[in-house]
Amino acid sequence: MGRDQIIKSYYLLAGLYTLAASLIWGVNTLFLLDAGLSVGEVFVANAIFSAGMVLFEIPTGVVADTLGRRVSYLLSIMVLGVTTALYLLAASTGSGVWVFGAVSLFMGLGFTFYSGALEAWLVDALGSVDTGGDLDHVFARSQQVTGVAMLIGTASGGFLGQLDLAVPFVVRAVLLGALFFIAWRTMHDLGFTPRPLELSNIGEELREQTRVGVAYGWNHGGLRLLMLAGLVRGAFLTWAFYAAQPYFLELLDDDKIWVVGVITALMSLSTIAGNQIVEVLSRRCHRRSSIILGAAIATSSGLVVMGLTDSFWVAVPAFLVVTGAMGVATPVRQAYVHSVAPSEHRATVISFDAMVGSIGGVGGQLGLGRLADARSFSAGYLAGGLITVAAWPLLFAVRRRGGSEDLIAGSREREGTCAGRGLPRDIQVESHPREVVKAGG
Repeated sequence: MGRDQIIKSYYLLAGLYTLAASLIWGVNTLFLLDAGLSVGEVFVANAIFSAGMVLFEIPTGVVADTLGRRVSYLLSIMVLGVTTALYLLAASTGSGVWVFGAVSLFMGLGFTFYSGALEAWLVDALGSVDTGGDLDHVFARSQQVTGVAMLIGTASGGFLGQLDLAVPFVVRAVLLGALFFIAWRTMHDLGFTPRPLELSNIGEELREQTRVGVAYGWNHGGLRLLMLAGLVRGAFLTWAFYAAQPYFLELLDDDKIWVVGVITALMSLSTIAGNQIVEVLSRRCHRRSSIILGAAIATSSGLVVMGLTDSFWVAVPAFLVVTGAMGVATPVRQAYVHSVAPSEHRATVISFDAMVGSIGGVGGQLGLGRLADARSFSAGYLAGGLITVAAWPLLFAVRRRGGSEDLIAGSREREGTCAGRGLPRDIQVESHPREVVKAGG
């Protein structure tokens, strides 16, 4: 399998997974409200989902780093399909918040099997063919692919939900079944040798993977700062996405579910636009941290505007600024993490990073869900937007730290840099950029 085929397979598997998963994203909150849960209970269930991601990130990282990235990806599809069907069953039987919470916990397990596994498979496979390349560009293009998939999935989910809020869940389960067979045939571990995971060794493996996550993730100064910034962001953005569904309908003073699907599709388009901007920025900026910091400032600004306005026509564009900024930051941040993590522990480090962000999501959804229930959604957006400002000094510290992992591949050959266009030259980075697609980052 050559480099181009590896990248195309990565885009296919990431795109189809996102398409299936995103069918319910635009209507999930409305589905839970229709099932009889209150606003506060909806975010209790969602917080339990985030707690599941915290609990299972390290154990599923063990699976990806022992049995292989392929096994982890296939398990993700299986668990996500089963829990989607259980969501439907819980709604049809009039179950309460704790039943939905239990299902959400294991739905979190499904996503943690996916978290980091497919990315690690890509980087390892590219390393196996020993070719250079720019991971920032590959991840940005991947974000475009998944953005288009999310556009199709969320828009379709909105229109299907107009017929019946259960229909997007049914279609999602069917698509996940088809994806399982596609992945079984097309995805094979390259550049990574799976090893057996014995039941008697699970405790030892968990301790080892936790140690690895701390050693290669938390103990790396720049990555620790990024993780803390991710914790701050996670405390709000998960709540913000799911709260947007009822909030926009409240501002519009209408109950047309298809409107939510259209808005979620527009969010996908804004994310794709942000991915496109990455390529432009990477030609002008030589520091990943500068791009991530700028995106964080735009995110906080957009969220505060959402909290201050009572106009649907102002709130929607403000949220599109937020999702566009996330489209800029995500692939650049991914490339930073992969440039630090060694090949044999890549999935574990990525899972450890995701776990830290999910910890923020648990507290954020409980706290902001209660605030929205007691006051209003706008109060939640204003408070949460101000919370994200706390990530700014952490990202400034990443920029001051510098290091080869902060350099965009090939940036030293470019004359135009962020520093050269007005941003402060607070540090001279002496280390040389690395070919981050090779094994070992």
